Amino acid sequence: MGSPGPATMSLAGLGTAFGFRPSLGYLLGIIAGTTAVLFMIATGVTTLVLAQPLLVTALTILAGIYILYLAWKIATAPVGPLALRSDHPPAFIPGFSLAIANPKAFAAIGAVYASHTLVADNLTVDAVYKLVALTLVIVIVNTVWLAFGATFSRVLKNPVVGRAANILFATLMVLSVGWALILEYIIV
Repeated sequence: MGSPGPATMSLAGLGTAFGFRPSLGYLLGIIAGTTAVLFMIATGVTTLVLAQPLLVTALTILAGIYILYLAWKIATAPVGPLALRSDHPPAFIPGFSLAIANPKAFAAIGAVYASHTLVADNLTVDAVYKLVALTLVIVIVNTVWLAFGATFSRVLKNPVVGRAANILFATLMVLSVGWALILEYIIV
């Protein structure tokens, strides 16, 4: 599915900033939202949404604002050995919202879903197999990104290094969104 997007970068950043367990609600939101995107693609609902340019623009703007807010939370999260890791990490709804409003998720999942046929002679069974396989991938990939960030945080006991890592994750998240927007709206 290509390079990391805003959801995966936010999971790594939140894992680093807050730890694995405090970020589980957000992870479940990302998983549920990304799975909802998968169902919207599988059922054709995305065609209806994408046919409304004003709605797409509004969702993109809202997602961009939330990404900037989330990047700020990650960059300014407590660091060091005495940092309180449970200092209000984002929960289910923000994760779900980001996943639903993530244009890269629609593009990547849509490309994978449409480009492969698993059962050629039965479209229903093919759709079910794709849904199960891609949902499993969604769960595994997103959990690994959160675990990566949380594991990485254990290495960052030095407050200066921890702050630099938080800022790096926040910056990479903003850059991934910027790159996706450039690809979507400028390089058409």
